[in-house]
Amino acid sequence: MAVKSIQYDRHTFDISYEIVNPQAKIDMIVLHGWGSNKNLMKQAFSPYMSRFRHIYIDLPGFGNSPCNMSLKTTDYARIVELLMVHINASKDIIVGHSFGGKVALLLEPKVLVLLGSAGIYINKSLKIRLKIALFKLLKVFGFAKIRHLFVAEDAKTLNSHMYETFKNVVNEDFSTQFRESNSKALLCWGEDDTATPLSSGEKIDALMKDSRLVVYHGDHYFFMQNAKSVSQLIEETFIKRLEK
Repeated sequence: MAVKSIQYDRHTFDISYEIVNPQAKIDMIVLHGWGSNKNLMKQAFSPYMSRFRHIYIDLPGFGNSPCNMSLKTTDYARIVELLMVHINASKDIIVGHSFGGKVALLLEPKVLVLLGSAGIYINKSLKIRLKIALFKLLKVFGFAKIRHLFVAEDAKTLNSHMYETFKNVVNEDFSTQFRESNSKALLCWGEDDTATPLSSGEKIDALMKDSRLVVYHGDHYFFMQNAKSVSQLIEETFIKRLEK
């Protein structure tokens, strides 16, 4: 594991990363999802794709990369891009799971691999909308301290900076960015995903110019049991990109 200090927006971000197959010539950046870290992604993919230089990154606020300011997805993309400059990494392939998929999309790689990616807005249920309305009402009357009873599971343990970040990124709709992307895209999805449902993958596939959607048995973390198959698809997709 290594740490690189990145200067961004008058703040210092110590970004933890790890490189596998350091002598390989083709770079593959791997970005985890919200609440996760680089170790999960490394566990899945490091045994495969030996022709690629794997670069596993802890995004700010996760794993071993602290965060001392609230961020937007565009900020995450810029910080990762600055790290790539520091470690001389290219945008050959970028793999992103869930929230990491949105960051990967903004980086505009040659090959974009989305694993159950976020980025398609999903209308909240009536129950959730009522819960939000009730919290806002209680907040007016000074009951903000009971926030933990109302926030999403993904946000309950977050510090103030990361809670603001969560609010910034959770409801984004990247439909326009998907439509305008020029990356060759491989979309892999779990058919039982409830965090980013298969319908989101189908919409992204319809929006993008050059994409392929592959559906697996499994949930939001389907790739953990299907890493070998996903890895083979990544290699095939990259080869096809070279043939263009």
